[in-house]
Amino acid sequence: MSRLQVVSGKGGTGKTTVAAALALALATEGKRTLLVEVEGRQGIAQLFEAEALPYEERKIAVAPGGGEVYALAIDPELALLDYLQMFYKLGSAGRALKKLGAIDFATTVAPGLRDVLLTGKACEAVRRKEKSGRFAYDYVVMDAPPTGRITRFLNVNDEVAGLAKIGPIHNQAQAVMRVLKSPETAVHLVTLLEEMPVQETADGIAELRTARLPVGRVIVNMVRPEVLDSEELEFARSVPRTAVAKSLSTAGLGGARRGGTAERLVGPLLTQAEEYAERYTLEHEQRGVLGELGLPSHELPLLAEGMDLAGLYELAKELRQQGIS
Repeated sequence: MSRLQVVSGKGGTGKTTVAAALALALATEGKRTLLVEVEGRQGIAQLFEAEALPYEERKIAVAPGGGEVYALAIDPELALLDYLQMFYKLGSAGRALKKLGAIDFATTVAPGLRDVLLTGKACEAVRRKEKSGRFAYDYVVMDAPPTGRITRFLNVNDEVAGLAKIGPIHNQAQAVMRVLKSPETAVHLVTLLEEMPVQETADGIAELRTARLPVGRVIVNMVRPEVLDSEELEFARSVPRTAVAKSLSTAGLGGARRGGTAERLVGPLLTQAEEYAERYTLEHEQRGVLGELGLPSHELPLLAEGMDLAGLYELAKELRQQGIS
């Protein structure tokens, strides 16, 4: 399993939820995982029912078996100050630049600089070792930008390395790309069994492959339970209304007389069956499209009770059972 797990997906597919569940799953059995947020939405804190995350690595959960999940919300301005201190030893001069607004200006205006800092911070966590020589984290999971800009986001350091031919910026950009384009990294795409998310997933995978970035798995989120199979749906289409009404009456749902409760229920039930049949057909078609991508895939259920901390642990358990780690 790659040590840097990047999670992307179309907006609305639940990529932040999947990233959090993945971090928990990977931390099971005594591992230590860092969950990184790069979009400044504080989605991780909300999922773990915690206060807004500061710019520091903070333990946010304990996984089954004693593993630990740490979280980091990367602040581009503070990451730039770290960068200036690390490579240029600016110290108080860097803080003075922040007071003058130069740091905010640089991270907002300079093309690609913000993404360089975000990816660089995540890769630094991947490479970091303790004094014992052990990696500080067994895994780093990044809740990355949506599919539409994930390739540009991850590939920005290649552009920077080409612009800065020598010096610390060039060396840092190359070091980051060595991690991102190596087996140490896997980029997972989260989707739903709907046409638009599946198409965007296919397009995203094609772009990642063109950029020679390592594609990991497809994770289908919010999968609804199968109520009827194809044979049962065919029967529902062909069964006479009178037979349905009689069955309802036999089950005690109103009398069989014309205009009775049983007869009034037939129309809504058959309409619901038709709607389910359409969704069943669509989801079956989209599974076929995903299957043609040639990637390992996992499916996570739609939680009827909605998403809370208990649900997050449930999804993590589901990923473990499906062999994600």
